[in-house]
Amino acid sequence: MSSAASSSREGSDRAFYLANAAISLAAVALLGWILVLREPTGDTGALAFMPAVNATMNGIAASCLAAGWIAIQRGKRDLHRALMLSAFGASALFLVGYLVYHWVHGDTRYPEGAPLRGLYLVVLASHVVLSIVVFPMILGTFWFALRNRFATHRKLARWTLPIWLYVSVTGVAVFLMLRLAIG
Repeated sequence: MSSAASSSREGSDRAFYLANAAISLAAVALLGWILVLREPTGDTGALAFMPAVNATMNGIAASCLAAGWIAIQRGKRDLHRALMLSAFGASALFLVGYLVYHWVHGDTRYPEGAPLRGLYLVVLASHVVLSIVVFPMILGTFWFALRNRFATHRKLARWTLPIWLYVSVTGVAVFLMLRLAIG
């Protein structure tokens, strides 16, 4: 590769890394503000169906991630690409639905003294922390694939896939545990 092409790629990567950091920090700040600082507005019962929709989006994302991994293991690149884009779309819809729901409803608390509260809090904490970690990793993994830099894409995807899959599956688990506790 020529030094001009290498310099251009490094500049493009640098711009992406800065944009990725800014988007990731903004997303975390918005989520923190909605959940911790902002008072809910509107009819909290109006969006009662959204947690189930959000859990469904997480389930779809997890299914697409697992199927996408199998597809790439079998050399089916086009299917892999379609499944990864579908997982990304499902996760993006989840995030929008989650923000809208919590904008109106506010935070949902697991009842004090309810069974499995300790387990719920451990699963929730790991889910939240890893969702913050995986967000910029997902963007990076897609960036390298879109730039046809598959060696770097594969290296990052080895870490991104299991974390993203864990976050998607625990999203469903958190929903189910909460539904069992509050009815």
